[in-house]
Amino acid sequence: MLSYLETPVQQVYTDSLTKAGVRLLIKREDLNHPLVSGNKWWKLKYNLEEARRLGYHKLLTFGGAYSNHIYAVAAAARECGFESIGIIRGEKTLPLNSTLSFATSRGMRLHYVSREAYRKKTGLEFVEDLKKTEGEFYLIPEGGTNELAIKGCAEFAMKLQGISFDYLCLPVGTGGTAAGLITGLHGKGRVIGFSVLKDGHFLKDETRKMIYNYCGKEFLNWKIETEYHFGGYAKQTPPLLDFIRSFQNDHGIPLDPVYSAKMMFALLDQINQMKFENGATILALHTGGLQVKI
Repeated sequence: MLSYLETPVQQVYTDSLTKAGVRLLIKREDLNHPLVSGNKWWKLKYNLEEARRLGYHKLLTFGGAYSNHIYAVAAAARECGFESIGIIRGEKTLPLNSTLSFATSRGMRLHYVSREAYRKKTGLEFVEDLKKTEGEFYLIPEGGTNELAIKGCAEFAMKLQGISFDYLCLPVGTGGTAAGLITGLHGKGRVIGFSVLKDGHFLKDETRKMIYNYCGKEFLNWKIETEYHFGGYAKQTPPLLDFIRSFQNDHGIPLDPVYSAKMMFALLDQINQMKFENGATILALHTGGLQVKI
């Protein structure tokens, strides 16, 4: 349903990589769609197909005021002919920021709820109340992670099996993308996720549960690092912003500050610490999130 552009694999060269004897490749999945980029494309693919199959005309989802997920769902809904509703955490603030301005430009209706009410968003009563005001809709959870999202990411992992690598690295927010990739790789290579959340230790159990619930198996070829969150989700520090600028200047690859920059900073730091064996090939997944400003 969504258009898809095949994406390149780009090799990065640095003195530290040469010293460590490590090869670093970046899968430029940020280029798979101009607006629904990176892992968002794969997480939405089967949700959009299911919404169409079930006859829904309206998508409803949740997010904060700067949410990549809200941005992506608004764009995907417009391209695929759905109406869309975004349940936004917090009070309405004018003028709208660039994320919410983009969402409304794609036809998404925004419904603001208090932070207290937002915490109840997964409850049956909350959803039923929304149906009274919004009518019938296909619900996509916050961040897009559900079984159909894992299915999409597992399919993407199968595409990656044509690339020779020892490690697959990615940023982790909910664990859904990691769960799908781990499942789809069927034990090939080693997967390292880098949590973008403060106190992200719980993601290990969450990811393990998602894998088992999806395929009934357990895999041992993965781990999640939790020490590179830069203060927490969407937190930005001067060193991180400096790193983003220097990385783009040196390699021509833009990174988003919420996900891919933290992953890439962490990965290069671990390479500098010689945590990868000589001769290893690392494939880093650029998960998109570079919102186009309007």
